[in-house]
Amino acid sequence: PGTYFAILTHSGSRGVGATIANAYSKLARQETPLPRELQALAWLDLDSSLGQEYWTSMELAGRFASACHHTIHDALSSALGLEAVATVENHHNFAWKETHVIDGREREVVVHRKGATPAGEGVLGVVPGSQGHPSYVVRGLGSAASLSSASHGAGRQMGRKQAIRTVSRAERDAWLAETGVELLGSGLDEAPQAYKDIDEVLALQSDLAVPVASFQPEVVLMASDGKSEG
Repeated sequence: PGTYFAILTHSGSRGVGATIANAYSKLARQETPLPRELQALAWLDLDSSLGQEYWTSMELAGRFASACHHTIHDALSSALGLEAVATVENHHNFAWKETHVIDGREREVVVHRKGATPAGEGVLGVVPGSQGHPSYVVRGLGSAASLSSASHGAGRQMGRKQAIRTVSRAERDAWLAETGVELLGSGLDEAPQAYKDIDEVLALQSDLAVPVASFQPEVVLMASDGKSEG
């Protein structure tokens, strides 16, 4: 028991992962020619040298993204004179080699969780809300039907371009001010109005993961989308 300070951050690989994915997706289209409407489904065999290159590169991008988190947290902890007593970290939009029961037998498969995150039985994960909604630490329930996965976050009700066109800076700022959140920087693509209600989303996946802690945002500092002020 006691009082604790907690920080929750969201960080990607700063474009490294997207560059890797685009490069190897182009190679996959060359290696496995498909009709035009199916080209996005092109693949690289993991037993091939290109497939192994892609997997290794993806793993390195994931480790780089993880290092971004640790750098931020270590710097803040040092500045505040605090020491971490517990950490929870998990990837999303990533691929894992896992063993699952498929068609009645155990098989090693590649599980790609786009917009999802691991939620194995007892596994702690993070399901973020938005700039103005709470985020949650959850405990996975290991649902076989979802391949031990849960949603990565609340999910969007507006795409990035739609949010920039629809939500004004004044509307976003007023929404955050009313909620008591101090905005230091962000683009309109991440306005809280662009996201679904995190509590409703969690309620709909109560068979996949259960919340064990909530974090209410108080300060928002995000990169600009480059297209809107904020």
